[in-house]
Amino acid sequence: MTDKAAVRLQFGTDAQTAATHTNLSAVRAEGRCLWVAGDETATVERLTADSPNPLGSYGQQRTFALADYIDLPGPASDEADIEGIGRAGGYLWAVGSHSLKRKKIKSKHADAKAIKRLAKVEDEPNRRIVVRIPVVNGEDGLPELAREVAIDGETRTAAALGGVGASLTDLLVDDDHLGPFLEIPSKDNGFDLEGVAAVDERLYLGLRGPVLRGWAVVLEVHPYVDHDDPHLLRLRKIGLDGEPYRKHFLDLDGLGVRDLCPDGDDLLVLSGPSMDLDGPVRIHRWHHAASTDTPEVVRGDEISRLTDLRYGEGDDHPEGLCRLDDIDDQTRLLVVYDSPAAHRIDDGGILADVVSLG
Repeated sequence: MTDKAAVRLQFGTDAQTAATHTNLSAVRAEGRCLWVAGDETATVERLTADSPNPLGSYGQQRTFALADYIDLPGPASDEADIEGIGRAGGYLWAVGSHSLKRKKIKSKHADAKAIKRLAKVEDEPNRRIVVRIPVVNGEDGLPELAREVAIDGETRTAAALGGVGASLTDLLVDDDHLGPFLEIPSKDNGFDLEGVAAVDERLYLGLRGPVLRGWAVVLEVHPYVDHDDPHLLRLRKIGLDGEPYRKHFLDLDGLGVRDLCPDGDDLLVLSGPSMDLDGPVRIHRWHHAASTDTPEVVRGDEISRLTDLRYGEGDDHPEGLCRLDDIDDQTRLLVVYDSPAAHRIDDGGILADVVSLG
């Protein structure tokens, strides 16, 4: 890391009320705009740069509700826990955590109530979504989402992976590595999807948990549109034994994946603890990730540790990572935070960090 700066992200009143700005979990840059998502709603937000400088500030926030484009498995008002955003081939991808959650203990709870809360585990259907939504240019020239659009004779439709027995977690029930963790809540090293990178027809899904004896897991899937229903996605069989996924096991120093970001043929990996801990948090480079056609154990010179990120005590958790346009031949990454520290919050605005890799 050669330097570190900050940019301001300004959110509107509704997003502030929903606490989206203080629960950021995903980010992806597109021209003058940033696509961002929080983990407490079922929406994606678009922010626009206030000047041509990508290191300036972003505002003019606009909300896109997922229920306007796809049929959610649960009520439209329920959170989808969006943890990853990808952008490739005319589409925006949004992925939920697919995780169970255990009730929190709060300081006001007496011991008996606290113990009961720790026994309660919830499953929210909207968390189990993998969605692909067409991106078009609006009248103002900025990218926006569409349920269906015809471009150059091709009809593009919003679509979701799902159907009875066809969600991602349904497909993993009998998996030797991941199946046993599907019924374990996320912060208990259970199944928890927290990063996504879209590269051509490939979708890489990074797991915060489980971490298996120190090895993080990235799932690779190749979605396609169902022949009978253009709003439904299926997965091609790409595994060694005919599974609709490949598993990659990464040496991230015992950490899990918090986000993924394409960088040419490589993937940048934001890593952090799988359990309910503050840090450490690091950025790694998975070399040639997008060109392999077999499951991998990624170690040694196949993966490089680029830098450590600062984090807080009980706050300031790096959760989202994306590349910004190069300036002066510098590779710069934007990092957004869940539970930002007080010094980042200013009248509906949030400070995100810009990290230069040289």
